[in-house]
Parts: sequence; structure tokens; C-alpha cells
Amino acid sequence: MAQSETTVQANAAEIKRAADKIDFKMITFSLAGKEYGIDIMSVKEIAKAGRFTYVPNAAAYVRGVYNLRGDIISVIDLRTFFHLPSERKIEDALESLLILRIEEHVFGVIVDAIDKVVGIAAAAIQPPHPIFGDINVKYIKGIVENGGKLYIILDVDKIFAPAKVEEEAPRSAAAGQPSVGTSPAVAKPEQIAISSSSSGVEDMAAAFIRESLGALKSFHVTPVNEAWFMTRYAEWRGEHGGDVQIRDPSEADSFLEGFWSPMAGRLWDEEYLSAVVSLLPKNESKNINVWNPGCGKGYETWSLSIGLRRAYSEARVKIWANDSDLLAISMAPNMVFSDNVPDIYRQFLVKGRNGQSFIQEIKDSIFFEFHDVLNSNPLPPLDLILCRDLLSLLSPVDQNRLLDDFYEKLKPAGILILGANEAPGQGWATAGGAAGSVRAFRKD
Repeated sequence: MAQSETTVQANAAEIKRAADKIDFKMITFSLAGKEYGIDIMSVKEIAKAGRFTYVPNAAAYVRGVYNLRGDIISVIDLRTFFHLPSERKIEDALESLLILRIEEHVFGVIVDAIDKVVGIAAAAIQPPHPIFGDINVKYIKGIVENGGKLYIILDVDKIFAPAKVEEEAPRSAAAGQPSVGTSPAVAKPEQIAISSSSSGVEDMAAAFIRESLGALKSFHVTPVNEAWFMTRYAEWRGEHGGDVQIRDPSEADSFLEGFWSPMAGRLWDEEYLSAVVSLLPKNESKNINVWNPGCGKGYETWSLSIGLRRAYSEARVKIWANDSDLLAISMAPNMVFSDNVPDIYRQFLVKGRNGQSFIQEIKDSIFFEFHDVLNSNPLPPLDLILCRDLLSLLSPVDQNRLLDDFYEKLKPAGILILGANEAPGQGWATAGGAAGSVRAFRKD
């Protein structure tokens, strides 16, 4: 009897020692008012983050992608994944983020709130049971009580397993299990494709570069310039290997270096001026109406005026030149040039006290005006619109608005000249081919 009591006491002591032994640590957090935990060995770090890059055509629970110090990671909203309610937040509000490392992959998961690190005895973890959670039991590693709280420990290896079709899905659905329990597990980063309207599938690094260009340089990748972007992105990857992210304005400038149209910020040379003139349509009208939005300081407007004079020598030309840069547009009408100008302009210049300026006849053909093209543009029917590179600096919505305005205002035989790496998309056809880096379009 004494021996039996000794054995019982020894077993009780062993059980107590096992219960007191802390050999499992977890990061605890809340979802929809309940407490959860994840093995700390799977947690790389915790963070507060927002402004995730949207991933078109991804599953609803994929919130987007995020730049974690140069690494592009998928961000999963666990609340959506488990069909749990979540508090509505303002756009771009910071979210509580657990950064998980599963094998060689890194993910971010959004939770309601992150609590603390809790140490427990692995022996105290009880097997999972559906009654303890609002989520499918197959994603639960176990249940444990600590400090008066009941924690549901998630099995992240199963949650982030490769997507596959579950044989048990029909049975689970029929049994009334939450529908997320029958959903395929979250895809690994290379399985989450980003679909683009005109170039198909691209990877997440390209998506973040798109957002970086918009944030740092107000350059928006859309069908207007996407062909150039995808070509440039492939070059960028070749130049930078695995580290392709854009982190500051200087890197954004480097990426965009080959995008801008030639002869910007100066008078066009003979080659470029001739290329523009070669694309102008034949027009016997006595009046030629032209619009040059985004004219800047006026270099391209003055250049265009000489090209139009060459193409339509008998016509009366009017050019409406607009820009929203008040300083630039204020300088444009009274621009003075040094002696170092292309020969093609010399016959149209007169010398003054401070340098050379265009003759009055050319000045009278141009109406420089401070104006935002996104406002109303009261212009007559137009024979030509010259708008180089401006569209790419507008939001996608504003790009479409301005293209619609161009379409409405152009005469049936009129043409639109955009930047060297821009195209207007549907509803437009190439006009007269291309001359070097000058491309013209007409209504289709």
C-alpha cells in the first residue's frame, strides 16, 4: 500500500513538473473577440502597416502585397480567411501585422490586435475541438488555458499549405461547417499572380514598382504606358538582379529615365521637327486649331508653331497652350533665347535687349494660359492635339477623362500626338505610321 502511494505521489509530481515546464511559447492575438496563439518559432516579427498594394483577381482574403524592407510579401487578412467579422477602418489605416516565416516563405497576416508572448507547457495543450472555435478544426493545433484566458492555437503550416482540392469539402459543407473550412489553403507568393488589363500576368515586385512610381513621381502605369513599363521592368530586373525595388525618388528617376519624350525643355531640332511635320495630315482648311496641354515653359509650343507654319503655310494657325505650373506658363509668352538656337528658327526670331524672341506673327498665333486640363476645356473643334507625357502623370481615372475629352474635341480627320512611349488605347488608330519617336493617332 505504501509502495502504491509512493508511486501515485511520484506520478503526481511528474505531472506537476511537466505542467510547470515552459517549453512552448506563442504570440497571442485577438480575432473577433476571441484569443488565439501562434507558435513563436513561426513568427519572424510583428509590425503595424497599411497601404498594401492591391492584387487584382486574387482571393478575397489576400489583402495585397507589402514591401518589408525590400522584400515583397503577401498579406493575408485572417479575419476574411476565417469569415470572421472585422471592424471597418478608414482607408490606409494601420493594421496589426504578424510576419510569419513558413519554410522558405514569408507572409504577413492581419489580426485585430496583438497581445504578448505567452510561455506554456506543451503538455498542457489539449487536442482541438470544433466547440472551441469559430473556424474549421483542421486549422487548430490545440487549445490551452493560461492566466484565465482560453487560447486557440492555430496550425499555420496547414493554413499556408499549397492550395489543393480537399476531398472532405463536400462533407464539411453538408455538415454545416463554415465555408472557409472547405476553401483551399493560402497560395504561396509565386502562386499569387497579378493580372493586368493589357499585359497579362506579372509578379508582385512589378506591382510594388507601379505603386512606388505613383507615390514618388506621380507616374501612373495604365494601358497608356504599360507596354513601355513591362519592357523597362524586364530591363530593370536584369540590371538589379533580385533587388528590384524602388525606395526613393532618385531610383524612380532612374527607372523612368528612358520614358520621357525627346527634345523636352528645349526647342526641337530639325530631325524631330521634321518627324512631327511628316505625320501632320493634309489639310486645305484656312484655319488650323491646335491644343497643347501640359506645355510647360513653352519650348514645344514654339517649336510646334514653326512646324505648323511649314505644313500649313497658307492657313491661319491658333494654338491654345495650357499648363497648371503658374511660374512656367508665366514665362512662356515672353521667352527669350540665346544665339545658340537651331538654324530652322533663326528667320522667325528678332533680337532685343535681352536676347532673341519670336516675331510678333508667331506670338499672335499662340494663346498661353494657366489652366488645369482636368477642369472644363472650352475649345473649338481641333485639328491637332499635342500632349506629350502628360497623361502618364495623371491618375488612371483622369487619364480616361482626358482621353475622352480629346476624342470629343478632335475633328474626324484630326490627330493626337502623345509621348514617345504612350498610346491612347481602344477607339484610336495609328495615324500615318510613326516617325522616329513621334507617334500620331486618329479616331478609329
